[in-house]
Amino acid sequence: MDKILLMLQLQAQLNDATNGEGWTKGVTKNKKEINWKRCIYMECAEMIDSFSWKHWKSINKEPDWENLQIEVVDVWHFMMSLAIENYSQTLRGGIEDLAINISSLESFSTIDTNNELFASQADVIAKVESIMLTSLSKDDLDLDIFIADFFDLVLMSGLDLETLYRLYVGKNILNQFRQDNGYKEGSYIKMWDGVEDNIIMKNIWEKNHNIKPDVLYKELTKLYLALTKS
Repeated sequence: MDKILLMLQLQAQLNDATNGEGWTKGVTKNKKEINWKRCIYMECAEMIDSFSWKHWKSINKEPDWENLQIEVVDVWHFMMSLAIENYSQTLRGGIEDLAINISSLESFSTIDTNNELFASQADVIAKVESIMLTSLSKDDLDLDIFIADFFDLVLMSGLDLETLYRLYVGKNILNQFRQDNGYKEGSYIKMWDGVEDNIIMKNIWEKNHNIKPDVLYKELTKLYLALTKS
């Protein structure tokens, strides 16, 4: 419950800072429409590219499980945003109510255990495409089933609540760092000496599982300054 609540709170804070405090109404402070479902299925498409699914190219290439996990965390950003928006618009309650309900889902108990196992490529792709179908559907959204589907994907991707939490907090800090360093203006450098910043962030976490968010931000700053000054 505590980890779910903290992640929801961090996501709401990031959305407030990026989109304005009225984002739950489906529009940014700049009057641009927000479509969380579209965000989800577009990230899912990138997720599938973690596999050598093309029958005409790189057919023997090994799955990029590390990238898959990063993409799963990206989808989680948008899934939580969609859930917060849904609760606000349907008057189901606030973030605390959402956290309680997510934690009470039967599917939640499955990720609240240690897990490092990957499912088969075919099964992961099938699950990702199931989430995409829900995102593309015009039917009323069953949020609990949608989140349960996502938790299935978490397990299939070799993640659990602890690793999802750690990667999410890391990506949240990275997103703040990006915004502070010209991401919106297009001047931010995403590849650091040939390595995507997502992977840099993940490697920092893996070297120190107890690193605090503010220290992670400082580490990213140090590495980025060395990159931009070289």
